[in-house]
Amino acid sequence: MTETAPLPAPKLGEPYLLTPGPLTTAFSTKEAMLRDWGSWDADFRAMTKSLCDQLVALAGDTMEEFVCVPMQGSGSFSVEAMLGTFIPWDGKVLVLANGAYGLRAAETMKYLGRGYTLIDKGDYMPPRGDEVAAALDADPDITHVIVIHCETSSGILNPVAEISDAVYAKGRKLLIDSMSAFGALPLDVNEIRYEAMVSSANKCIEGVPGFGFVIARKSELEACKGNSHSLALDIHAQWAYLEKTGQWRYTPPTHVVAAFLEALRLHAEEGGVAGRGARYCRNRDVMVEGMRDLGFETLLKDRWLSPIIVTFFCPADPNFIFNDFYEKMKTKGFIIYPGKLTVVESFRVGCIGRMDEHVMRKVVKAAGEALTEMGVTSAAPPAAAIAERAKLAA
Repeated sequence: MTETAPLPAPKLGEPYLLTPGPLTTAFSTKEAMLRDWGSWDADFRAMTKSLCDQLVALAGDTMEEFVCVPMQGSGSFSVEAMLGTFIPWDGKVLVLANGAYGLRAAETMKYLGRGYTLIDKGDYMPPRGDEVAAALDADPDITHVIVIHCETSSGILNPVAEISDAVYAKGRKLLIDSMSAFGALPLDVNEIRYEAMVSSANKCIEGVPGFGFVIARKSELEACKGNSHSLALDIHAQWAYLEKTGQWRYTPPTHVVAAFLEALRLHAEEGGVAGRGARYCRNRDVMVEGMRDLGFETLLKDRWLSPIIVTFFCPADPNFIFNDFYEKMKTKGFIIYPGKLTVVESFRVGCIGRMDEHVMRKVVKAAGEALTEMGVTSAAPPAAAIAERAKLAA
């Protein structure tokens, strides 16, 4: 594969964010926030319309069956908004969990006071279509299923197409949390059926934090009036107001919207979903190969490794202390992510954001230097970690 010219380093000299968002952004994206906008002004209304139109196009909708509704707040605000709007009060959700974000969806349902049942696969095992089909057969009250597209607790890419097929074969409806995947991994409405999906400005589009968005089937959204538990998180009301006035119902994050439009321009310039996904895959492949050469082991086998974030086992060497490793990586210009596994110690390295394979080689070099400075002679994980990974292979 021919190497591309390196992307510019962060202009202000800040460390690279090797996280699943917020993430390293282009300077032009930051620069777009320098101007003030009136939220009621026609220019800003046009910006909002452009944002929504571009996102619906990214989802592959050519039949004008889907709409985009932006929502103020972090991604979790939009997840709660989606669940609270699309699940009727007498509905019931099958929550598919294999990490923190699936469990957060279940916790959200509890707060909403709506019916739900849970398939909890533990730290990282993928929910499969046959399990979903069996659960739907066993409980006719289930109306909807929610799945996490990429569960960043482990970095696993869940089999959403397989799950979608199972859901609709049983006459139910699918909601997708594609928070950390949309924009880099395919989620075409013509290929994977769903009623609504949710994502965020500060993930694979490489914007800054401040709003999320829901892309929903228009006919489904039209039927959701009165479902929401919340004034501010009512997607139907937000959509209806946008349709009527072109404005957000309440104060929008104007500067974040301006930054997002620049991020969308860069996304299109890179080749859209395919181009962005290819860079992230290359980031992952270069980084994983280098880390394995140092002796680190990934939690997941290659089949399940997403190009979003990768989980590594902490070395068994007693000289390895994660907090020390973290600080050494930070001084070398890289902020990594703690692990979320409950059985064994781990850490995560993100592949998304404004960085490329040249940066990932520097990440590997920094990790090797950090191990040497800590006196770690082997990055091999403990036997318990390998045993844990064997469960996935089984």
